[in-house]
Amino acid sequence: MDNLLRVGVISSTHGVRGEVKVYPTTDDVNRFKSLKNVILDTGREHMDLEIQGVKFFKNMVILKFKGYDSIDDIEKYKGKDLLITRDQAVVLGPDENFIVDLIGLRVVTEDGEEFGTLTDVIKTGANDVYEVKTAEGKEVLLPAIKECVLNVDLTEGTVTVHIMDGLLD
Repeated sequence: MDNLLRVGVISSTHGVRGEVKVYPTTDDVNRFKSLKNVILDTGREHMDLEIQGVKFFKNMVILKFKGYDSIDDIEKYKGKDLLITRDQAVVLGPDENFIVDLIGLRVVTEDGEEFGTLTDVIKTGANDVYEVKTAEGKEVLLPAIKECVLNVDLTEGTVTVHIMDGLLD
């Protein structure tokens, strides 16, 4: 399991004083209020950044980092990920998992047959959808509902599913 979790992506600068607009990749944008530090993944290195200010605008979070006081200081980080360590993560409820922990799990049917590999989790309004690549290379979308996803076992690295009628048509 990866020790770092992505909470957002810097989408653009905001004003000229070093603030950035961040597209949140977390379910709860209010969690930014309690964050003191984040890790910036520049592509070459990880930089620790101290959060000095947090504001919200529409679906974006506007962050100000300590020591970054002009647009020139921060502009080069557009498109870069903001990460946190697992110990900073929100506490998950029962039957909740981090997406990063699900990607790559083996998907097996309730009969124990190998079905494929979980390749993505698509967030929709109603429920998540698991994208599974079968051994034949076909992509199948499975709704992440109790009737379809019977068990997720991170220790074993498996997702047990019930293939509902019509899902493979």
